[in-house]
Parts: sequence; C-alpha cells; structure tokens
Amino acid sequence: MRFHDRRDAGIQLATALERYRDHPGIVFPLPRGGVTLGVEVARALQMPLDLIVPRKIGHPANPEYAICAVAECGELLCNEAERARVDPDWLRQQVEREQHEARRRRAHYMDGREPLNASGATAILVDDGIATGLTMEAAIRDARQRNAATIVVAIPVVPPDTYRRLKTEVDDVVALEVPEVYRGAVGAYYDDFEQVTDAEVIVMLEDLRREQLAARH
Repeated sequence: MRFHDRRDAGIQLATALERYRDHPGIVFPLPRGGVTLGVEVARALQMPLDLIVPRKIGHPANPEYAICAVAECGELLCNEAERARVDPDWLRQQVEREQHEARRRRAHYMDGREPLNASGATAILVDDGIATGLTMEAAIRDARQRNAATIVVAIPVVPPDTYRRLKTEVDDVVALEVPEVYRGAVGAYYDDFEQVTDAEVIVMLEDLRREQLAARH
C-alpha cells in the first residue's frame, strides 16, 4: 500500500477508526508529521484534538541515532544497552532539555492552551508511520500519565515486529499496512513526504479549532 500524502493517509486512517466515533475520546497526533493525519481523524470522528510531543534523545556520537525518547509528562524510555554506555549526567541534562523543548513546542503549536483532561477517555495516538517505535512508546507512557482509560495507536504503516510489540502495550493498534518486508523508512510508503513545518502545524490546528467551535455553536 502507498499513500499519496499525509492527508490521504489521515483520511484512510479515519475510516479505519470509525468504530471509535461514539467513544468519549481525544485525538493526540505526534508533531509534526502526525498532525496532518490527526486533524483528519479528529475532523471525521468529531473528536477534540490535543498534542503529545515526544522527543528523541540522540547518541552523543551520532545525534540521529535515537537511544532514548521522552514526552512532556511521561517516563523516560531507552534502549537500555545504549543507555548503559552513556554518561548518566549527560543523559539527565538531555532529558531536561528535551522535555523543556516538548513543552515549548506544545505551547507554541496550541497557542498556550491548557492540555485537555484525558482521564477516563479513549486516547487515539496518531503518527504518519512508525519505524522503531521509540517515540510512540514515549507517547504511550505520556497518555498513561494523563490517565486515559483506553489507548489506541493509529498509524498508516508499521514494521511487523514493532506492530506485535505495540499490541502488547496498548488496547488497540489500528494500522493500514503491516508489510512482511519493511522498506526501511516511513517515507518509502508515500508519494509526497515533504517535511511539515511549524507554520503548517499551527494553521492546521487553528483551522480545525475554528471548524469545531463553529459546529458546536
């Protein structure tokens, strides 16, 4: 399966999530790539949208190689073998820095609005795809900290080993594609996988907010 772009993937994902329409739920996209999909899901299911902002912590010798991930409120999640090889003081500083950055981004994207109360709700965590699953697992821990009653992971594409692991950690995993042979990168499943900018995130969130406010009144 291929997706034209993130919006196409979001529309298809919303259809696959239709059974959650009448649940008291909140859609939590992971910025930035997940926001395009999350907006389509929230629009289709008529659910409120909030953000969970996980941040990866890269290896000191190779910042692109994630050894840990952490979200605003959740616990630190690490590749324990790699964690054992780095200086604990360095790691603690990185965690503080990335949690501060997660909070800053959330405030920037949501115009300072307070997080929604997820206690007792169905939390639908949305991203544009998953490779290792480290940042999604950090988001799951954040959702647990917010006392969500049910946690659903919703993604267009995920490798089979990551899919099986996530199935043991949440109440449901809704995936459009679980390929037997993963192509190595999420972007390989999209025709258009241009990076989403901060400005685009803000516009999408504000447009959805206006739509939902108008629908309520």
